[in-house]
Amino acid sequence: MAYLDTSVIGSYYCPETLSYAVGQAIATLDDVTISFLVELEFCSLLSLKVRTRELPKPFAQKALAQFRQHVSNGYYEVMEITLREYDVARTWLADFQTPLRTLDALHLVCAYAHGTTLWTTDKPLAKAAQILGVNCKLITL
Repeated sequence: MAYLDTSVIGSYYCPETLSYAVGQAIATLDDVTISFLVELEFCSLLSLKVRTRELPKPFAQKALAQFRQHVSNGYYEVMEITLREYDVARTWLADFQTPLRTLDALHLVCAYAHGTTLWTTDKPLAKAAQILGVNCKLITL
């Protein structure tokens, strides 16, 4: 089972450098999970792309609608972030071993707590996963 972080979702639904590689990687997966955090961050990413004129607003709306349809159709299993995940993330951040930021720590702990592999295009997040012993697949060119 694979947990996709927002970097993967963004590359899958929007034209980016890693879009082809992400599409190829996702095509190999049967069971895919995300968290509600991914949906929130994806909305934020689309908003940024519209504000910076990287994407036209109609394209961003279409990408969001397609993503939401995929969620609704059960393409992704959506996991909730519970107090348990917040506690683990807090512990990892308080160890001062990694450059993890708050939301990345939550993505990482979602994969860890549910026994899935984190799939990401984010190199620092993949490095933190390695340090913390979390299964991770870094998608690159």
